[in-house]
Amino acid sequence: MPQVLFDKLVASVRSGSALISFPTDTVPALASRPDRADLIFVAKQRPPEKPLILMAGEIADLWSYVVGHPDEQQIWQTVAKRYLPGALTLVLPASDRVPPTLNPQNPSTIGVRVPNNSIARAILRQTGPLATTSANRSGEPALQTLAEIEAQFPDVLTLLPTETEPSTTGAAVSGIPSTVARWTGTSWEILRQGAVVLDEN
Repeated sequence: MPQVLFDKLVASVRSGSALISFPTDTVPALASRPDRADLIFVAKQRPPEKPLILMAGEIADLWSYVVGHPDEQQIWQTVAKRYLPGALTLVLPASDRVPPTLNPQNPSTIGVRVPNNSIARAILRQTGPLATTSANRSGEPALQTLAEIEAQFPDVLTLLPTETEPSTTGAAVSGIPSTVARWTGTSWEILRQGAVVLDEN
């Protein structure tokens, strides 16, 4: 796995020519420019019915990718303010700004998240929102270490160790994927329970 400086990592993924991996507060992410999400599906051997997540450094960077009634948007923003940055993915109606390659089987929705990790957010603030997923082959456990990622994805770019100090600021790395909550139009449906327990009260 090529280990590169921060600026090289950012420039490479922004060019659309590379996949990158970086730590988050849950499990390491595999990421691409949103319109090059096909790179992730190919690398992971991921079936098209499994959508990707749009991850950003700030929640404000994600609102233009979703669309809803003002009353719904207020609910989403309240939940986001309470839980993000954090280990929660919100699946919301997608705007026409979302490339269909992120969710090939159902492009009408998109999962959005802001990780509680300083390295991830520093990268995402420079790149803008990225298509992301866990760093592993589809159907296999999420990889946890750089050595594991390097062995499975030798062409994916990661940061040099000197570029990752301090290692994290924010939540401790849990090793558990994020909770995924889908907006049904009136309430939240939990598609995957992770570390975050969504309290709607």
